Amino acid sequence: MRANDVKDISKILFLDIETVAAVRAFSELDERSAKLFGDKTRFEQERSGKTAEEIYGERGGILAEFGKIICIGFGGLKKEGNGHALRVTSYHGDDERDVLQRFADLLDKNYNTDDHWLCGHNGREFDFPWIARRCIVHGIKLPKLLDVGGLKPWEVGFLDTMNLWSFGDRKNFTSLALLTHILGITTPKDDISGADVARVYYEDKDLERIATYCKKDVVATAQLYLRLRGEAVVKEEDVALV
Repeated sequence: MRANDVKDISKILFLDIETVAAVRAFSELDERSAKLFGDKTRFEQERSGKTAEEIYGERGGILAEFGKIICIGFGGLKKEGNGHALRVTSYHGDDERDVLQRFADLLDKNYNTDDHWLCGHNGREFDFPWIARRCIVHGIKLPKLLDVGGLKPWEVGFLDTMNLWSFGDRKNFTSLALLTHILGITTPKDDISGADVARVYYEDKDLERIATYCKKDVVATAQLYLRLRGEAVVKEEDVALV
């Protein structure tokens, strides 16, 4: 899939998620969950020399089996004059099931045909499967765009700006921050990074701050996608965070 293969970019939903460990500390896990986390991360423990507790502190919010989604930021582009306008919002909250159900309902209602797409940065490896897995955990029926089991690669409605940048290099990992920097894409500034999300959530209890950060990453992803298509980015005055 090439960036220009999508003819109508208003059919793309750009998204980003923020995740944290399901409980703040390893000591708060029940006995069975703690053992299973140790089993899952055994090779990492052996390789790094770290304990399961230490790894939980670093990666508990990255593994879908032991984390939860606290925010889904999403937005879409629409043609406006000679350029585009971008509108971005989010669903966020402590109740992961509610966040996921609202997002699933949105997809079912507005993004449910073969010409619709989801786009994220590293979305194929992180955001899209995370959302699908957590929907399954909560017994939420998968929306059409996320129900990809058994589909051929060209039938899956996923776009990934990191994959598009890789140009076939499967070892490539390039952060959204680095790509927007080297491509001269001006993105909304914020005072936190992904590494701060767990602290801001569990210590500061400031979900709104996390939601703002998440929405700004959606803006960056949409702008990057336009650059990868060879198109002009959205002007600052045409970007709305709501």
